[in-house]
Amino acid sequence: MTTDGNHLSELLIEEEMRESYLTYAMSVLVDRALPDLRDGLKPVHRRILQSMRDLNLTPTAKYQKSAKIVGHCLGQYHPHGDTSVYDAMVRMAQDFSLRYVLVEGQGNFGSIEGDSAAAYRYTEARMSRYGDMMMEDIHFETVDHKKTFDESREEPCVLPGKLPNLLVNGSSGIAVGMATNIPPHNLREVCDAITHLIDHPACTVTDLMQFVRAPDFPTAGYICGTIGLREAYETGRGRLIMRARIEKEVIEGRDALVVTQIPYGIKLSTIIESISDAHKDERVKGLFHMANLSAGSGIRLVMELKKGEDPDLVLNQLWEHTNLQYNFAINMVALDGGRPRTVSLKRMCAAYVEHRTDVIVRRTRFLLARDEARMHIVEGLLKAIDVIDQVIRIIRAAENVDAARATLISELGFSERQAQAILDMQLRRLTGLERGKLTAEYESLLAAVTDYRDILARIERQFLMIKADLAEIRDKYGDDRRTEVVGPVGDIGMEDLIEDLPCVVTLTNSGYIKRLPMETFRLQRRGGKGVSGGALKDEEDFIARMFAATNHQTLLIFTSLGRVHWLKVYQIPESGRLSRGKHMANVLALEPGEKVTETIPVREFRDDLFLLMATASGQVKKTALSAYGNQRAGGIKAIKLVEGDALVDVVITSGDDEVLIAADDGQACRFDEQDCRPMGRDTSGVTGIDLSPPAKVVSLLCLPKPVAGTLSPEILTICVKGYGKRTPFEEYRLTRRGGKGVINIDTSERNGPVLVSLAVSAGEQLMLMTTKGQAIRISADDIRSTGRNAQGVRIVNLEPGDALSGAALIPREDEVVGDTPAGDTPAGGSPIVPPTPPTDGA
Repeated sequence: MTTDGNHLSELLIEEEMRESYLTYAMSVLVDRALPDLRDGLKPVHRRILQSMRDLNLTPTAKYQKSAKIVGHCLGQYHPHGDTSVYDAMVRMAQDFSLRYVLVEGQGNFGSIEGDSAAAYRYTEARMSRYGDMMMEDIHFETVDHKKTFDESREEPCVLPGKLPNLLVNGSSGIAVGMATNIPPHNLREVCDAITHLIDHPACTVTDLMQFVRAPDFPTAGYICGTIGLREAYETGRGRLIMRARIEKEVIEGRDALVVTQIPYGIKLSTIIESISDAHKDERVKGLFHMANLSAGSGIRLVMELKKGEDPDLVLNQLWEHTNLQYNFAINMVALDGGRPRTVSLKRMCAAYVEHRTDVIVRRTRFLLARDEARMHIVEGLLKAIDVIDQVIRIIRAAENVDAARATLISELGFSERQAQAILDMQLRRLTGLERGKLTAEYESLLAAVTDYRDILARIERQFLMIKADLAEIRDKYGDDRRTEVVGPVGDIGMEDLIEDLPCVVTLTNSGYIKRLPMETFRLQRRGGKGVSGGALKDEEDFIARMFAATNHQTLLIFTSLGRVHWLKVYQIPESGRLSRGKHMANVLALEPGEKVTETIPVREFRDDLFLLMATASGQVKKTALSAYGNQRAGGIKAIKLVEGDALVDVVITSGDDEVLIAADDGQACRFDEQDCRPMGRDTSGVTGIDLSPPAKVVSLLCLPKPVAGTLSPEILTICVKGYGKRTPFEEYRLTRRGGKGVINIDTSERNGPVLVSLAVSAGEQLMLMTTKGQAIRISADDIRSTGRNAQGVRIVNLEPGDALSGAALIPREDEVVGDTPAGDTPAGGSPIVPPTPPTDGA
């Protein structure tokens, strides 16, 4: 409720709160938080420099106590606390906060490690050469002034700002509902960009970025990529990635990562704390010892690694989980014409040109008025010398000074200022020598006035003066860029944080999947009992698939609906040996009723490699691997299946291999891969083997064509009751695609039907799984080599009611880590496909 004279009027509290809050918000924006677009300073910084000017603390003056500067600023200009003034002055003196410091400090003004400055009674300061440039020409009435808070004197509304301070030093601040974060830049680059803008007013931000490539931080470091920068310079908002400079060294036999430069705006103590926290939480693994050896010469943070750790892997973990990599959010908000605006790089450069043009015009007008006034006086003095006898007579006859002045004006035509100058003239000015000096001074003033009028009349002259100032600043104070711009890094993926180690992946019949380290399974002799490969959901569940892979590989997961899905191996949850794992529905987006039938790991999708598929009914289809590289969340169609058919096996081929299709009734058909032409992705394929019902295909193998003088792989065939054998590949005669094939193994009552056929070489190891979850790792060399038409030997002891459910070859160490020669050819496939075919680009 408010009073209006003798009347009372009601006022809604919502309206009063709204108006009062808006008034407060604008006050914070204008008077505290946001810099002016012209000089790049907030009021407190402007008042500090003005106080130093009052105290005559130029760059060549003696240092004065900071307490005296703060006290003068508080008493004359700043209506706030001493902390706000001193903290602002400290930041103006820190060479790790400002690219070009405006204040020179003497004493403890804080450090990049996070140490705070000493109290203002202990430190001293004065203006730096850059701060002095901000004040240059202020005594020529180049800027507007306003009353101070107590109206006892005036303060500048803006500084002349010969230095393009907002661009070279940037600014940051948080106001009410608005914030600003403008990065610093290199002085040489900024001067060149502004000069280019003056010469080419229609230039674009892209043109200016030829000169201003990126921010230039006082703490150096790296800027990764310029995509976010272009957006920021064009719109005023963007984001860039900053990284510390880290060198790799070897210290006392250990690999070490040494930090020598850190991202701008982050204290070294904060970085050390973030590294320690990430190490404790095991987000960063492999650190052995960390020591801060930083000194006056610069930053040196040493992180020693444990023996055998990969420095690149640890480095990627540091980028992801610590402040060694930091996203700098650019938000270029400043007061433009007294109002907050988000400005572009071009607008910032243009605002500097406009401000400096105004300063030059006002300075020229001041000098013109001063010299015209002096020239008017000199004209009067010269005229007085010509009529000196009359001047003397009038002065002697006058009763007083006022009468003499009036007579000189009325009788001789002098102006009031000229008459006063004549009355103040000394008698020695009547000599011929003095007349010569006055004449020379008049001619000099006339030339200066003519030049001033030309400057005011022509904008080209004003621009030339701005360019001359910029060239002087550039040549005198410019320095080399500190922050290096490197290529874009993008977001760090999990692959960059996880070591590419070999592992074993298991998938149960009910859909539970897990990942185990390769060391989980120990090597045993033929006939061993094995170890448990995983807990099962219930007695009816069993391990349906198991294969070896590496963490960085991509799994192509083929399903019962003839579709293919993608999954990174590291995305599979890692579990213990006795753990059940995680259900596939929680890992992969499968449709209702869709069941995984085959999984194959690859590294890259190449045009010169092919996927060869086989269905239970004996159909085969060959399609380029690159056709399956366009990953989609819901998967894509891999093969067109007829009703009642199912996808059995998939292998990767080189396009010039030989194919062996094995059926569960012990038959096998070998033919040339070129008999199967490449097809599109959404096709059903052609006949691969002529089956005798109710036989079904169980394996599809792909082997390189035999070369004379070389040893070909053997075909390892395993039956569900634990029996198997090895047979030389040459014993399978080459036929045409679609034939009946030859006998692969005698599928007797003892053996049971064929579980899988694999292509093996000397020294390879084998992993077997049973329906009850048992796993055994054996060497293929321990299995006897016999002819095709044989029953084989017992390779695993099964408990009553148990049977083999899957088998897979374990790649050699060089295959697991991806160092296999690119010219090698995959050895074959199975219901559990070998994980890293050497031709898949590993």
